[in-house]
Amino acid sequence: MRQPLFLLFPALCAAVVPASAFAQMSAMPACAAPADPPAEMASWRAPQPMKAAADAKGAGKVKLKAGQAAALTLLPTPRISYPLRPAKPGGSVSFGGIVHFTVDQPGTWRVALSSGAWVDVVKDGTAATSTAHGHGPDCTGIRKMVDYSLEPGDYILQLAANGDPQMTVLVTRLP
Repeated sequence: MRQPLFLLFPALCAAVVPASAFAQMSAMPACAAPADPPAEMASWRAPQPMKAAADAKGAGKVKLKAGQAAALTLLPTPRISYPLRPAKPGGSVSFGGIVHFTVDQPGTWRVALSSGAWVDVVKDGTAATSTAHGHGPDCTGIRKMVDYSLEPGDYILQLAANGDPQMTVLVTRLP
Protein backbone atom coordinates (compact mmCIF):
# COMPACT_ATOMS: atom_id res chain seq x y z
CA MET A 1 0.00 0.00 0.00
CA ARG A 2 1.40 3.43 -0.96
CA GLN A 3 1.22 6.32 1.49
CA PRO A 4 0.12 9.63 0.03
CA LEU A 5 3.04 12.09 0.06
CA PHE A 6 1.12 14.70 2.06
CA LEU A 7 0.93 12.24 4.98
CA LEU A 8 4.70 11.76 4.98
CA PHE A 9 5.53 15.47 4.74
CA PRO A 10 5.11 16.26 8.50
CA ALA A 11 7.36 13.33 9.42
CA LEU A 12 10.03 14.48 6.98
CA CYS A 13 9.88 18.02 8.39
CA ALA A 14 10.20 16.73 11.96
CA ALA A 15 13.29 14.78 10.98
CA VAL A 16 14.94 17.80 9.33
CA VAL A 17 14.12 20.65 11.74
CA PRO A 18 15.79 19.28 14.87
CA ALA A 19 19.02 18.63 12.97
CA SER A 20 19.20 22.22 11.74
CA ALA A 21 18.29 23.54 15.18
CA PHE A 22 21.12 21.55 16.75
CA ALA A 23 23.51 22.80 14.08
CA GLN A 24 22.59 26.41 14.91
CA MET A 25 22.97 25.82 18.65
CA SER A 26 26.41 24.29 18.18
CA ALA A 27 27.49 27.40 16.25
CA MET A 28 26.91 29.54 19.37
CA PRO A 29 30.17 30.16 21.23
CA ALA A 30 30.63 28.57 24.63
CA CYS A 31 31.95 31.30 26.90
CA ALA A 32 34.13 30.20 29.79
CA ALA A 33 34.43 33.86 30.84
CA PRO A 34 33.23 37.23 29.58
CA ALA A 35 35.34 38.71 26.80
CA ASP A 36 36.42 42.33 26.68
CA PRO A 37 34.59 44.49 24.16
CA PRO A 38 36.53 46.58 21.61
CA ALA A 39 38.31 49.67 23.02
CA GLU A 40 35.62 52.12 21.86
CA MET A 41 33.07 50.06 23.81
CA ALA A 42 35.14 49.55 26.99
CA SER A 43 32.49 51.15 29.24
CA TRP A 44 30.19 48.20 28.45
CA ARG A 45 31.61 46.42 31.53
CA ALA A 46 30.67 49.32 33.87
CA PRO A 47 27.21 50.60 32.87
CA GLN A 48 25.67 53.47 34.82
CA PRO A 49 22.08 52.97 36.05
CA MET A 50 19.47 55.03 34.19
CA LYS A 51 15.69 55.06 33.77
CA ALA A 52 14.24 55.50 30.28
CA ALA A 53 11.67 58.21 29.63
CA ALA A 54 8.12 57.59 28.43
CA ASP A 55 8.03 60.49 25.94
CA ALA A 56 10.21 63.03 24.10
CA LYS A 57 9.77 65.70 26.77
CA GLY A 58 10.98 63.30 29.46
CA ALA A 59 13.86 62.14 27.27
CA GLY A 60 15.34 65.63 27.52
CA LYS A 61 15.95 64.84 31.20
CA VAL A 62 17.38 61.36 30.51
CA LYS A 63 20.73 62.07 28.90
CA LEU A 64 22.81 59.15 27.76
CA LYS A 65 26.44 60.23 27.64
CA ALA A 66 28.12 59.17 24.41
CA GLY A 67 30.74 56.53 25.12
CA GLN A 68 29.25 55.57 28.50
CA ALA A 69 27.15 52.40 28.75
CA ALA A 70 23.90 52.57 30.71
CA ALA A 71 22.02 49.86 32.56
CA LEU A 72 18.65 51.09 31.38
CA THR A 73 15.36 50.40 33.15
CA LEU A 74 12.60 50.32 30.54
CA LEU A 75 8.85 50.92 30.76
CA PRO A 76 5.89 48.77 29.70
CA THR A 77 5.15 49.55 26.05
CA PRO A 78 1.59 50.85 26.68
CA ARG A 79 3.07 53.67 28.83
CA ILE A 80 5.34 54.99 26.05
CA SER A 81 4.53 57.79 23.63
CA TYR A 82 7.23 57.49 20.97
CA PRO A 83 8.00 60.69 19.01
CA LEU A 84 8.09 58.52 15.88
CA ARG A 85 6.22 55.21 15.71
CA PRO A 86 8.80 52.40 15.68
CA ALA A 87 8.55 49.93 12.79
CA LYS A 88 8.40 47.21 15.48
CA PRO A 89 6.79 48.83 18.53
CA GLY A 90 6.28 45.61 20.48
CA GLY A 91 3.14 44.35 22.13
CA SER A 92 1.42 45.14 25.38
CA VAL A 93 3.75 42.86 27.34
CA SER A 94 7.00 44.23 25.90
CA PHE A 95 9.18 47.05 27.21
CA GLY A 96 10.78 50.14 25.72
CA GLY A 97 11.88 53.67 26.40
CA ILE A 98 13.33 56.89 25.13
CA VAL A 99 16.65 58.59 25.96
CA HIS A 100 18.46 61.65 24.65
CA PHE A 101 22.06 61.75 23.44
CA THR A 102 24.31 64.35 21.84
CA VAL A 103 26.67 63.82 18.92
CA ASP A 104 29.68 66.14 19.12
CA GLN A 105 31.57 64.99 16.00
CA PRO A 106 30.38 63.80 12.60
CA GLY A 107 31.06 60.18 11.79
CA THR A 108 29.85 56.64 12.25
CA TRP A 109 28.11 56.11 15.55
CA ARG A 110 27.24 52.70 16.96
CA VAL A 111 24.29 51.76 19.16
CA ALA A 112 25.04 48.56 21.08
CA LEU A 113 22.33 46.63 22.96
CA SER A 114 22.32 43.65 25.30
CA SER A 115 19.13 42.44 23.64
CA GLY A 116 17.50 42.20 20.23
CA ALA A 117 15.21 45.21 20.87
CA TRP A 118 14.13 47.50 18.03
CA VAL A 119 16.15 50.73 17.92
CA ASP A 120 15.57 54.04 16.15
CA VAL A 121 17.77 57.13 16.19
CA VAL A 122 15.50 60.15 15.67
CA LYS A 123 16.33 63.79 14.90
CA ASP A 124 13.72 66.44 14.11
CA GLY A 125 10.98 63.82 13.75
CA THR A 126 12.89 61.69 11.24
CA ALA A 127 14.55 58.33 11.85
CA ALA A 128 18.19 58.12 10.79
CA THR A 129 18.96 55.40 8.25
CA SER A 130 21.22 52.70 9.62
CA THR A 131 24.40 51.93 7.69
CA ALA A 132 25.19 48.52 9.23
CA HIS A 133 23.71 45.88 11.55
CA GLY A 134 25.44 43.08 13.35
CA HIS A 135 25.90 40.93 16.39
CA GLY A 136 28.24 41.99 19.13
CA PRO A 137 31.60 40.33 19.67
CA ASP A 138 31.28 36.82 21.12
CA CYS A 139 31.08 36.54 24.90
CA THR A 140 30.87 40.32 25.54
CA GLY A 141 27.15 40.45 26.36
CA ILE A 142 26.56 42.72 23.35
CA ARG A 143 23.80 41.09 21.34
CA LYS A 144 23.01 43.72 18.72
CA MET A 145 24.90 46.60 17.10
CA VAL A 146 23.48 49.16 14.68
CA ASP A 147 25.61 51.84 13.00
CA TYR A 148 24.50 55.28 11.82
CA SER A 149 26.23 58.13 9.98
CA LEU A 150 25.42 61.11 12.22
CA GLU A 151 26.16 64.83 12.21
CA PRO A 152 26.63 66.90 15.38
CA GLY A 153 23.40 67.61 17.24
CA ASP A 154 20.83 66.26 19.67
CA TYR A 155 19.14 62.91 19.03
CA ILE A 156 16.46 60.72 20.56
CA LEU A 157 17.17 57.01 20.96
CA GLN A 158 13.94 55.00 20.82
CA LEU A 159 14.06 51.45 22.17
CA ALA A 160 11.09 49.17 21.54
CA ALA A 161 9.91 45.55 21.59
CA ASN A 162 12.22 44.41 24.36
CA GLY A 163 11.17 41.28 26.22
CA ASP A 164 12.69 42.38 29.53
CA PRO A 165 12.45 45.58 31.62
CA GLN A 166 16.25 45.89 31.77
CA MET A 167 18.89 46.29 29.08
CA THR A 168 22.37 47.64 28.66
CA VAL A 169 22.81 50.25 25.94
CA LEU A 170 25.82 52.15 24.62
CA VAL A 171 26.09 54.87 21.98
CA THR A 172 29.65 55.49 20.85
CA ARG A 173 31.57 57.00 17.94
CA LEU A 174 33.63 54.55 15.94
CA PRO A 175 37.28 55.40 15.23
